[in-house]
Amino acid sequence: MSRPVTDEERRLAGLVRAHDRWRGRDVFNLLASENAVSPTARRYLASDLSGRYTLPVPATVDGETVDNSYTGTRYTDRIESLANAAAARLFRAKFATTRPLSGHLAALSALAPLLPPRSKLLAIPTDQGGYDGYAPGFVPALLGYSVRPLPANGPGHRVAADEAVAAIREERPNAVLLGQSFFLFPYPLREIAEAAHAVDALVLYDASHVLGLIAGGEFQDPLREGADVVFGSTHKSFPGPQGGLLVTDRADLFGQIDPALVWRVFDNAHWNRIAGLAQTLLELERVGPEYARTVVANARALGRALSDRQVPLVAEADGFTRSHQLHLDRPRLRAETGVGAGALARRLERQRLLIDLVGRIGTAEVARWGLTPDDMPRLAELIVRGGVRRERVGPEVLAWRRTFRTLRFA
Repeated sequence: MSRPVTDEERRLAGLVRAHDRWRGRDVFNLLASENAVSPTARRYLASDLSGRYTLPVPATVDGETVDNSYTGTRYTDRIESLANAAAARLFRAKFATTRPLSGHLAALSALAPLLPPRSKLLAIPTDQGGYDGYAPGFVPALLGYSVRPLPANGPGHRVAADEAVAAIREERPNAVLLGQSFFLFPYPLREIAEAAHAVDALVLYDASHVLGLIAGGEFQDPLREGADVVFGSTHKSFPGPQGGLLVTDRADLFGQIDPALVWRVFDNAHWNRIAGLAQTLLELERVGPEYARTVVANARALGRALSDRQVPLVAEADGFTRSHQLHLDRPRLRAETGVGAGALARRLERQRLLIDLVGRIGTAEVARWGLTPDDMPRLAELIVRGGVRRERVGPEVLAWRRTFRTLRFA
């Protein structure tokens, strides 16, 4: 006999409804690490797939070789095949997997099978915009690697070709690992790849932040420019559910990566996520270029509008950005306005404008909700009024946000 719903269940239901209303209708989300998932992909996330488990890996059962240790998988297997094929088409790759559960695990999916212990990596340091997970003591230590710095000390943590090539020739690494948390500009990838391949090093490209822009042909084309493997998370500039994917043109590398996923890097692959990701891949096949152009145009227009209002940003001379990110010049911001990036983010959150505490502003999600470069001066004015001048602009933000009801590029 069932029992009455508990107060905690009611509380949970109320919290989820409140979150959906707050993040889905009541704020402008300018977090560089987030995006809005299309209604169709969200339906797939809530489908029966969400509770299913399957092991699509060859095994021997009672002397018979089988492709899957479970029955009832006739549709999950086909969904995965469809998703992998869509990823390969979108990124113009020969091989793809959508099994990684996150961008971080996508990185492990490449590193662990391809590089033996005691390998040497070159990666961008965290104090130059690099990803914390690739710093000494994290992923490299977990896998028994050493890591040396690949310099990114140009404007906006930009990598200079001559400095990168010099570091590769001096260090002679097993792999060059490209990827940043603070990611404004494309890499000089052809020069990096030529130098890396000359010393028998792999070029691994973590596209987590810029994956959606690469899909739309707006940032750079890593596989054509020399990267051996491209991977990343699928919920930043790429507007899918949280997860990861990996693509490559090299059969020899994929032949090492794919068998190493199950029972090594992870086990189950979360088939509702793969269905939602497949939907997003198919959407971007149709509208990816327009979406990516809008995201980047919004970022550059917002950069100009903020700079015109005396909000200091890095890389102004280079047009602020070529990606979905803008970076506050944190020392100048504090010196010129008296407020730090963290305090600015907290003030803006109270006024229904979300940026992160480390000074990044992202334009991917607002592009999905329909904002265009023409809207960026108004958005910049609200940021200045709410964050720097400490005006109460929340009601104005809410009224404006409620005019955007339909998700674009979906």
